[in-house]
Amino acid sequence: MGKVPATEAFGLAAKDESGVLSSFRFSRRETGEKDVRLKVLFCGICHTDVCMARNEWGFTTYPLVPGHEIVGVVTEVGAKVIKFKAGDKVGVGYMLSSCRSCDICTDDQENHCPKMIMTSGGKYYDDTMTYGGYSDHLVCEEDYIIRIPENLPLDAAAPLLCAGVTVYSPLKSHGLDKPGIHIGVVGLGGLGHVAVKFAKAMGTKVTVISSSDGKRDEAINRLGADLFLVSRDPEEMKDAMGTMDGIIDTVSATHPLLPLLGLLKYKGKFIMVGAPDKPLDLPALPLILGKKMVVGSMTGGIKESQEMVDFAGKHNITADIELISADYVNMAMERLEKGDVRYRFVIDVANTMKPTP
Repeated sequence: MGKVPATEAFGLAAKDESGVLSSFRFSRRETGEKDVRLKVLFCGICHTDVCMARNEWGFTTYPLVPGHEIVGVVTEVGAKVIKFKAGDKVGVGYMLSSCRSCDICTDDQENHCPKMIMTSGGKYYDDTMTYGGYSDHLVCEEDYIIRIPENLPLDAAAPLLCAGVTVYSPLKSHGLDKPGIHIGVVGLGGLGHVAVKFAKAMGTKVTVISSSDGKRDEAINRLGADLFLVSRDPEEMKDAMGTMDGIIDTVSATHPLLPLLGLLKYKGKFIMVGAPDKPLDLPALPLILGKKMVVGSMTGGIKESQEMVDFAGKHNITADIELISADYVNMAMERLEKGDVRYRFVIDVANTMKPTP
């Protein structure tokens, strides 16, 4: 596939491993036959954005325009686009494309395709870098765009495109979405607070597990969790042993797994969606004795993402956000690293991100 004509775009980019973002002008490809062009209205800040901006995983290519929790309005569609039209409210998540033909893609799990192209920091078919949603507009293949329900506020819906599907997918995939199921949610951050909302809407019993007591009232009285456990309180943890059908672990910091595994029932499922940068100790004996399962999960496919957003629309589920201006992004990333946000920063792109002269 050769080079295609391009149109000017602007946004914020990290230029080196400092991760500091600054103004950046670049080009987007023209709208192809099966492409949709959207004006970016809002974009969430995911912890992945911070890791990528600072090259913490070792594969970042600079300049990097982060952002994969993108909500906007369609401004142009290609001649063969049939699902969307100008004016539609849409979202784009973690990926822009995949091979569409492997067993993984045909199983509607494009996010795991070996040829999946990331929305930010990937390489497109024409060998150009993919630039994410910290920018004024985006071009995406029609089949990788999510329709946003009319009743959802667009700013608070943006984090659903990553945080939402990241917790929705394992609940659905592992049969933890049934009324009467008891779910534990480890960590009450950007992922955890949405996990509580989805699990409760599915009719499950939810226990939030945190390292301190500081979010107990928030978890129970505002987010609707049934119970709250302090993981460092031996008595509380002992009383809850063997009570949970599944646990969603959203924590990206190093933390002990043994006490958490003890909370699971026989055949309980421990699902990791957080990504600590150092290895965790995984004791085998509790798994063997209880026939327990430890699995990982990452975002979700397009079909699953649309299903998740539709479910959110039906149950009025959104993320709890702090809406920020584009010039606050670097400060927001610093605060995110310290856990100083309840619970997701969202950039007001359309109103505050302006091109440099």
